[in-house]
Amino acid sequence: MIRYDLTDSVATVTLDRPEAMNSLTAEVKSALLEALRRAAGDDQVRAVLLTGSGRAFCAGQDLREHADNLEAGRGLAGTVREHYNPLVELITTMAKPVVAAVNGVAAGAGASLAFACDLRIASERAKFALAFSGIGLAPDSGASWTLQRLVGAGRAAELMLLGEPVDAARALELGLVTRVVPPDDVLKAAGELAVRLAQGPTRAYAATKRALAYAATHTLPEALELEALLQDECAATRDHRDATRAFLAKERPSFTGR
Repeated sequence: MIRYDLTDSVATVTLDRPEAMNSLTAEVKSALLEALRRAAGDDQVRAVLLTGSGRAFCAGQDLREHADNLEAGRGLAGTVREHYNPLVELITTMAKPVVAAVNGVAAGAGASLAFACDLRIASERAKFALAFSGIGLAPDSGASWTLQRLVGAGRAAELMLLGEPVDAARALELGLVTRVVPPDDVLKAAGELAVRLAQGPTRAYAATKRALAYAATHTLPEALELEALLQDECAATRDHRDATRAFLAKERPSFTGR
């Protein structure tokens, strides 16, 4: 259901329902949230890699379970507030960089999870689909917030209203993904990127994530003030002191995340 591995300070979290294109049941969503919380709270983890097994990254909500809920009169059964909202909030606010290895189809909430990550490496076979309107639903899992920050309001409206799939090449052109690689290389490329981040200044990365999210919804003076506060915090870190010494000595800095 969910596989968790910690290697080289990278926690790899894998959605493991390949027979169902890694679609999300209530059980899977709970396990995914638990795995991400584990990664967020573990000081040995300095970067997170999120991916799927088989031919899909994640096909979104498990529609068989959803249909059963509709038949039973339970509708969405609170899954947006109980599952999706905490997942997206955790990914976007985690004090560590999160990389998505999009190995195949990312649809609905699956696409939203990828968009919530800080960086996305996509297979040439990857496809993104904001399929909410196609089944008479509004966007969820933070897509209304993340997507327009990636591609702009106009493109976000187009992708959500029309629900047409976006292939990897178009996703790269739009800015949805960081890089596109051959299918056999996606996990390797994403893993190398995650390891690179795990070897970097973790607290500076956390401050960068916080500054970007804050600046998106605040005025310039407010953003400047937060930048000043965050810079003071980073200036007091061991990583900053050691990196400054290394720079002056013309050496390559070695970061500890402290």
